[in-house]
Amino acid sequence: MNYKLLFPTYRNRYNFVRRNLEKFAGARPFGCALNLGTGEGDYDPMIARHCRRLIACDINAEDVAFARRLNAHLPNVEYRVENALQLGFDDATFDAVVTVDVLEHVGRPERMVEEMARVLRPGGWVFITFPQTHFPITYDPVNYLLGRRAIPEGAYAFGHEYLIDPVQFRAWAEHHSLEVLEECNLSGYLVGLLEMYWTGVLQRLFKANATNVDRGVEKPIRLRPSTKEPALAKLTDAVLWMDRQFFSGEKHSVGKGFVLRKCIA
Repeated sequence: MNYKLLFPTYRNRYNFVRRNLEKFAGARPFGCALNLGTGEGDYDPMIARHCRRLIACDINAEDVAFARRLNAHLPNVEYRVENALQLGFDDATFDAVVTVDVLEHVGRPERMVEEMARVLRPGGWVFITFPQTHFPITYDPVNYLLGRRAIPEGAYAFGHEYLIDPVQFRAWAEHHSLEVLEECNLSGYLVGLLEMYWTGVLQRLFKANATNVDRGVEKPIRLRPSTKEPALAKLTDAVLWMDRQFFSGEKHSVGKGFVLRKCIA
């Protein structure tokens, strides 16, 4: 099963992408879509349902190889090793780009936004999530109170050297002709409390590629997902519902989700 869907922050991102693909693709699938930063490929079956062709790429060759094996049954998915800062695609190649928690890993986030805009056709869509600077104190009290990356845990676990300021992200998007259609908080104080610190430690210990960089580190136990949704994910959805009821209007959230559209000149 895809054990990641039991984690509220992951499930929230997954639901955000799924909900908006259903909303904006609807009955007319995208022609060609890009999953930029596919990782282990666990989003690809869901994304592939909303496009005639999906190219899924990642900088980590080992993850790409695993994703290719995992989704070998999907006839409309192609895998490639790519650098998000220098994509090997022509201008205006894609009708949609999906990128989930990648922007905080690339070192030059505005450059990645520029590349997404370049390969996107006019009128094309971007569905993007990222961990943001204004995270709840319940998620990471140490870094929150010190006001900086004091420890590589909490908001700065998972290989995060930096977080994304949503105001700055909006400025990058506007500069590169991407219009913001929707902005959504992903995971508030309740989810932050439930995932405080331990999820980062668990990932570092057991996830095959804990920091999303190919380091070739061998681990006694390496967790890899399947594509099956666990029944207990419904319990996770209930937690997310409660979190939204109480905290959706707050400034602070673990992550942000945006829907963008490339302006038509």
